Amino acid sequence: MTAFLQVFLVVLGAPVLIGMMRQVRARLEGRAGAGILQPWRDLRKLVRKQPITPAGTGWPFRLAPLLLSGSTLVVAVMVPLISTDSPLIGLSDLFAVVALLALGSVALALGGLDTGTAFGGMGASRELTVLALVEPTILVSIFALSVRVGSTDLGAIVTYAVRDPLAVFSPVSLLAAAALAIVTIAETGRVPVDNPATHLELTMIHEAMVLEYAGPDLALIEWASAARLSVLLGLLAGLFTPWGIATAGAGPAAVLVAVLVLVLKVGVLGALLAAGEVFMAKLRLFRVPELLAGSFLMALLAVAASFFLA
Repeated sequence: MTAFLQVFLVVLGAPVLIGMMRQVRARLEGRAGAGILQPWRDLRKLVRKQPITPAGTGWPFRLAPLLLSGSTLVVAVMVPLISTDSPLIGLSDLFAVVALLALGSVALALGGLDTGTAFGGMGASRELTVLALVEPTILVSIFALSVRVGSTDLGAIVTYAVRDPLAVFSPVSLLAAAALAIVTIAETGRVPVDNPATHLELTMIHEAMVLEYAGPDLALIEWASAARLSVLLGLLAGLFTPWGIATAGAGPAAVLVAVLVLVLKVGVLGALLAAGEVFMAKLRLFRVPELLAGSFLMALLAVAASFFLA
């Protein structure tokens, strides 16, 4: 039941989160904004359009939106967002989640390469460069938390954090939280790594890969991007601010409270991220690996500290 509820929240709430973040940016920049439901209006408009497939493209281009959105839905089921009691017990493993995230990114990069355009190839190469540094950092930063638990199951890690809230303030958790926050920004294409609002060829990463998509395919990609941001922010909140999440055997009241707490946590994190983007400039492309390498170093320090402080 909680798995369906998580998927329901991600499916409906991800575009609303993007709309809220855009509204926060608009208000801080002195603009009125289009409203928090504008992403849903954009998706509805795209779904009604005729799908267009560029000449010369093959199955990688057509399957990329489906793989990206499908892998995101599976991750939304596996990650403990509102409850640690997952129906995929034994499968909600750290390595499986990271592999599914990488699958979606690689599928989209192959779709960009399949178009044969200069922008598609450029965006795909940049995306894979970022991916090579982002996915190991996610893996290592959460692995640092799994050392004290003795398991790489995400539900077990969050359950341990719920039972021992003071562990959140340990050096291991602080280093891992900083590393995971940086790679979440990079994984979802936010400032300072990428700018989702830009269409300048020399600065695009994610947008360069999806220039040839239109109609329902583009709607799937846009929704999946919003859903990945929602899931990663929810995972960040569950790992480092686990208060309020329902544990195994919790009743309907506890699940309802967990839903409200999750919405509040993700909303606050999204608002902070949007506010930070207003006062932050995008990094030059060649400085992005330096930032991601720094986050990977913090994740390694977190792993080392987890063994020394255990």
